[in-house]
Amino acid sequence: MKKTDLIFVAGHRGLAGSAIVRELTGEGYANLLTRTRAQLDLADRSAVRSFFEEARPAVVVMAAAKVGGIKANDDLPVEFLLENLKLQNNVIEAASDSGCAKLLFLGSSCIYPKFAAQPIQEDALLTGALEPTNEAYALAKIAGIRLCQAYARQYGRNFICAMPTNLYGPGDNFDLNTSHVLPALLRKVHEAKVSGAATVEVWGTGTPRREFLHVDDLAGACRFLLENYASPEIVNVGCGEDVSIRELAEMMRDVVGFKGTLAFDPTKPDGTPRKLLDVSRLKNLGWGPRIGLRAGIEQTYDWYCRQPEG
Repeated sequence: MKKTDLIFVAGHRGLAGSAIVRELTGEGYANLLTRTRAQLDLADRSAVRSFFEEARPAVVVMAAAKVGGIKANDDLPVEFLLENLKLQNNVIEAASDSGCAKLLFLGSSCIYPKFAAQPIQEDALLTGALEPTNEAYALAKIAGIRLCQAYARQYGRNFICAMPTNLYGPGDNFDLNTSHVLPALLRKVHEAKVSGAATVEVWGTGTPRREFLHVDDLAGACRFLLENYASPEIVNVGCGEDVSIRELAEMMRDVVGFKGTLAFDPTKPDGTPRKLLDVSRLKNLGWGPRIGLRAGIEQTYDWYCRQPEG
């Protein structure tokens, strides 16, 4: 990938996509191409094909997706499966047909089996049953991975796939109905502090363990892979460390300055018991994260407090 290449970042307004745009711009990649949903509906196959035929980007980052937390995934499996299949199939197919030199597909750590051996290696894919609460999203992402690999095998395309762990950071979704665990907890603890509430309800038992990666670190890893990686084998992107949901909630309480108690609700779903990625492949390539969890939460909370709705 050259600094002068025309790079299309699909999903540039999302958490990951916006961070990737910041990273590429900061590193001197000035020829970036973006489109809002109003300008280009990625679910519209004809519109996507026309866009690629006209623009002819040399590099594509597929960061566009319908995403959400446990509740959203569990409530809307049809939408999560159909919409993600449409978006990624249209972009990947058009990228290949228009002669795109390189494509990076962003997957998710939820592609791995619910009870995969920990830490999860890339070859755990399709070795067991998925977590039911986000199975639809996971199946769509798995289909995207296999499509990229099929294009690599059948047509020799340089289409690579990165599997990020749980992401967070400035620009995250803090809607309690659709957000992931970290931004949801941050908002709930913040609102409890502001209102003077005595307790904060936390879904589940607090025992599941999760790995969290600051989105700016993900963006750095994506740029690194675009510059240095050319294999169809998927690559995990994470920090290699996890915390329990209870530990995360306690860290939130400390960062926010909430003096009340945490009330865990075991009637709510826990999701996968543990999800820690084996990041040896990426580490051996020469990349590692820079932002620790507490520092990242402090930065994210500062950003959240400065928003009009914060």
